[in-house]
Amino acid sequence: MTTHFTVRLAQPGDARILAELRWTFKQEDLEGQPSAPARPLEEAEHWIRDRLRNGQWLAWIAEAGGEICGHVFLCPVERMPDPYSDNTPVGYVTNFYVTPLQRNKGAGSALLEALNRHSRRVGFDTLIVWPSERSSPLWQRYGFQPPEELLELPFDA
Repeated sequence: MTTHFTVRLAQPGDARILAELRWTFKQEDLEGQPSAPARPLEEAEHWIRDRLRNGQWLAWIAEAGGEICGHVFLCPVERMPDPYSDNTPVGYVTNFYVTPLQRNKGAGSALLEALNRHSRRVGFDTLIVWPSERSSPLWQRYGFQPPEELLELPFDA
């Protein structure tokens, strides 16, 4: 069954609920007891509010029945000027989450459609994401594919 979702750009005033959903999302990822106490929710709330306010990050929210039930975040990453090609930015996509009750009802698709429309309109060269195993099929349905030119150097904490 598909539910009707409203998707809108997040505002700084949404920071508290976005922080709460972020903490829920990460707790689901751990699938059990975390090894350390959670950081204060207010840290995430302030971080999100500051970045939405200054435009450093964008986020889209899915709502059903007036309740926020999902979100996706985008951070534009500038590229160095190049004398022979365009230096259009890339977009780093993260924190894609839909509440369990709204999964597989269209909220994730609605969020990704809004993200893709915006990204095409502003002219991003590429969008990048590190998907979870669970979300990878959804990303692939929207055209995301394994990188051909990306290398990473992970630093163990």
